[in-house]
Amino acid sequence: MTLAPHQMFERHGALFVSALNLNKNWRSDEEKRLGQFKLDGLGETEVTDEAFEPLPMFQPAAPSDKDTLLLAV
Repeated sequence: MTLAPHQMFERHGALFVSALNLNKNWRSDEEKRLGQFKLDGLGETEVTDEAFEPLPMFQPAAPSDKDTLLLAV
């Protein structure tokens, strides 16, 4: 799975990323949305040099009031 991470946040002491799954077949560009992935649950992660364009409607903000936003594009 290849993810385009848009933001990283902390929830209950665990790290998560909100990212677009680049391997998913979307019916349209308007349907594309970010999923939330717990970093501990992702196996064999690696950073690549591949660039991506953030989703046009993306606004950096923690998903909930109890989350802490750490990084965003």
